[in-house]
Amino acid sequence: MTKKIAVSLPDDVADRLAQEPNASAFVARAVRRQMAGEKTREVLARAGFVITDEDVAEAHAEMEQLKAGITPELRKQASRLQAEVLAARAKARR
Repeated sequence: MTKKIAVSLPDDVADRLAQEPNASAFVARAVRRQMAGEKTREVLARAGFVITDEDVAEAHAEMEQLKAGITPELRKQASRLQAEVLAARAKARR
């Protein structure tokens, strides 16, 4: 079952949503993702791990900093290692 609701959005969010072929599905996925995050935080809090929005922002900033340090040479190395792993898996299956 579905329910139709009206919401007011900032211009930038409304503009982005207007680009979606199925805005309702897009919004539903976004809200479900938010709900899953809230549930995860609840479970972690019950286990003694309290994660704040600041903690999440710091983790995202650290991830971006780490991604910025990935050089073309590191990408080549990773690609070579991936090829080796895939070849080894294929050989092991024979």
